[in-house]
Amino acid sequence: MTDPAGSEDIRSRRHFGSWRGVATLRRLLLTVLVVGQTLMASYFLLWILPYHGGTLVELALLVVFALLYTWIAVGFWTAILGFVMRLAGGDRYSLLKRHGENELESTPLARTAIIMPVYHEPVHWTLNGLKAVYQDLARSGQLDHFDFHILSDSRDPNVWLEEQATWHRLCQELGAEGRLFYRRRRVNLNFKSGNVADFLRRWGRRYRYMVVLDADSLLSAATITRMVRLMEREPNVGILQTAPTVINAESLFARVQQFSNRLYSNLFAAGLAAIQMGDAAFWGHNAIIRIKPFMAHCGLRKLRGLGLFRGPIMSHDFVEAAYMGRAGYEVWLEPGLGDSFEESPPTLSDELARDNRWSRGNLQHLWILLFGRRLRLAHRMALLNGVMAYMASPLWLAFLILTTVEAVQMTVASIDYFPEGHQGLFPLWPEWRPEWALGLALSTLSLLFFPKFLAVADAIIHGTARQFGGFLRLIISVLAEILVSVLLAPVRMMAHSRYVLGALLNISLTWAGQNRTQETTWREAFVTQFPGMMVGAGWSAYAWSLDPMFFLWSLPVAIPLVMAAPTSVLLSRVGAGRAQRRTGLLLIPEELAPVRVLDDARQARSEPDAPPALTAVEAAVVRPKLNRLHQALARNDRLRKRAELLEPLVARCASEGPAALSRAELSQLFRDRTSVAELHHLAWQAPTDSFWGERIARLSRRRKPRSV
Repeated sequence: MTDPAGSEDIRSRRHFGSWRGVATLRRLLLTVLVVGQTLMASYFLLWILPYHGGTLVELALLVVFALLYTWIAVGFWTAILGFVMRLAGGDRYSLLKRHGENELESTPLARTAIIMPVYHEPVHWTLNGLKAVYQDLARSGQLDHFDFHILSDSRDPNVWLEEQATWHRLCQELGAEGRLFYRRRRVNLNFKSGNVADFLRRWGRRYRYMVVLDADSLLSAATITRMVRLMEREPNVGILQTAPTVINAESLFARVQQFSNRLYSNLFAAGLAAIQMGDAAFWGHNAIIRIKPFMAHCGLRKLRGLGLFRGPIMSHDFVEAAYMGRAGYEVWLEPGLGDSFEESPPTLSDELARDNRWSRGNLQHLWILLFGRRLRLAHRMALLNGVMAYMASPLWLAFLILTTVEAVQMTVASIDYFPEGHQGLFPLWPEWRPEWALGLALSTLSLLFFPKFLAVADAIIHGTARQFGGFLRLIISVLAEILVSVLLAPVRMMAHSRYVLGALLNISLTWAGQNRTQETTWREAFVTQFPGMMVGAGWSAYAWSLDPMFFLWSLPVAIPLVMAAPTSVLLSRVGAGRAQRRTGLLLIPEELAPVRVLDDARQARSEPDAPPALTAVEAAVVRPKLNRLHQALARNDRLRKRAELLEPLVARCASEGPAALSRAELSQLFRDRTSVAELHHLAWQAPTDSFWGERIARLSRRRKPRSV
């Protein structure tokens, strides 16, 4: 787009040139700080170790420690930079700082698709969230520039038939015919990225931009329109990513994650944006994408390695950002774009199930990192960051194992005065420096916990502490969050280590939708956490047998592992989360000053929804209006060569009910228009004591039959 004022393209080019140099200086400063701090900490560790790195075990300890310390130090200095940037009023090189509010408001909007890929999500919850986004855009008066697309990969007929029915109901409620679309892929290839690619091949050329939402995403109309206008003003930008806030938490676990995200992410997002600048990462949702270059440059080829590194890329977002950067386009994270929301898994079990999927996709990035061509260094570092998000856990576990080996050698084995590589007339005496060890431990803890209290200072400086319940409640909430983090860290370490090992061994994984409502049962907690509980108890007991001091050193890891099951159950309780909210703890600003799109979503999702008399499959067969809808959405697949397959399935379903058919067979039936019509006809002709006769009788007993 050419700027009406005639100067915007020149300004964009000037900023393009200037931010590159600034980004290089900031990254060099970060590197110096992180490397320098890591070298100093490693030096301390070297002299804390009895043989000062003179054994293979100690050398391994040093290497693992350096990797972990580097990882922690990067996060620490990112938060520090974010604090400084916010103290200075924001990054003057950010996209929002380049354009005044009046300038943005005067920028015309372009045709934009708002897409929501879904896969076995809770239908009522998910689509009513999309309804809230639609309503907010309608209130803004800018709806004419946007179309909505629900892109389903659901395989279960009970899910996708309900999706179709709910989509149709929303079209009628909102008057959204011709603006709210639904499409379900018949062949589920290449996960979410394949779903989006299929949409782009069919309809991408109709739009200049697409806003990508997850099933739990919410964006306000003001944020969406501002994103479009920024993209119009910045033709070099290929992807613009918001920093989503976690909302709608009910369980205690989710409320802790919500509070943590809302308070700490201000610093980390600001710091990350200041470091990455136009080489930012794409997080896969709550972002806007320029469609033409995305289609031209961001296609994902299958990996050609072995095991995990062969086949489709599961975690596509970081790779797409890297390819967009390779093509010469910028990718920006803009924390100043507010009213961007997502949801947290309600329980620890659900978070770990999600991490099991994500770990495999992130580990695949090793292949792109090592063998991707012409990728920018910043994007390679983003890929490495994603890998380390899960590799840090097995590294931490390795560090604990190595320290145990070191303790065994010093306690059980005789002292070796001539360790590996140390020869000569003079022995190497083992030395202990407990004061150095204490200092190193405290410095490491400061890297982890200081940014949390810096976030409190940031809230006080910017006058938002009262929005978290006031200063006292804010401090108590931070301490509670730290306690929960300490309890969960060893559990996550064990789980992530297992996931990384399973991924590298290429153990198969079933991809499922996200649970958003259920609490963890005691049985489930003990089944999933029992191995870790036994490891924690056994390790702690062995530490006691070696040395009382080593036993005390093991407790911060062992106690959380032993308590993992009750911790998981307690944190999953919705009642405990609501109790915290009533006391004013773990509050976030959006709970005290509600946002309209959140209120709309909450109201739509909480509307009374009586338990259905029939499953989605049963309703699709017996309800006349619903059956006609599914006929209209099906195809005429009853070809001669398929008659031998479909006709027996129709007969079996009509005589025995849906349970007699597999999920794949039911999907075949409901994809065929003639079969859907025949099933309806046969069901209504069935005897009253048959399966379908009983379903029709059950339907008639409902006082208020459900409409389509």
